Amino acid sequence: MRAPETEPIRLALLDDYDVVLKGLARMLEPYQDRVVVTEIDANKPLVDIVDIALYDSFAQGEADAEQIDVLVASPRARRVVVYTWSFHPKLVAFAQERGVDGYLSKTLPAHQLVEALEAVHAGRRVVSDQSRGAHVGPGLDWPGRHEGLTDRESEILALITQGRSNAEIAALTYLSPNTIKSYVRSLYRKIGADSRTKAVLWGIRHGFSPDHHRIELWRDGR
Repeated sequence: MRAPETEPIRLALLDDYDVVLKGLARMLEPYQDRVVVTEIDANKPLVDIVDIALYDSFAQGEADAEQIDVLVASPRARRVVVYTWSFHPKLVAFAQERGVDGYLSKTLPAHQLVEALEAVHAGRRVVSDQSRGAHVGPGLDWPGRHEGLTDRESEILALITQGRSNAEIAALTYLSPNTIKSYVRSLYRKIGADSRTKAVLWGIRHGFSPDHHRIELWRDGR
């Protein structure tokens, strides 16, 4: 049951991809009496202190250590939550060791995500239960979705566009090299690419180039 609140939770969204942020903001719109997105364009100066910084770890995996450290240390965010579909135990432990207050699954429907954010805001440490084979919650978006890429294929193509090798992608996502090869074959077929160079060029044209500078605005409380 939802605890009574005098004011909605002030939420900042952080991710390197515009489409991911906008999809998440749209999903939360029906719950503005409980959660208000106050920061989404992270290329602009931060305006105020937020109750929760929700960090979407799309195409990051364990590589997002610096981003998490910056958010946890920032006086602009009272609490930090990682939002992800990667639930390998080492990734969960990795985030908790860095001081996050929540580790929430993208499989949560919007109302459950809001409830989890309210629990974090109330002082609880929340880690989602992640069932195998669960689908991403309705309303979310990611680069390549409208071209037919699944969430995981999109994540892997984003890492390819960043210049990661298959071995590096396997290490970052905690998937086997053979699984990565299977995803790569599938996404190549969907985007009509027959080489890594063509896949990278397709990714650049379709919004897979990250904006890694966004985290800089959170350093030192700026």
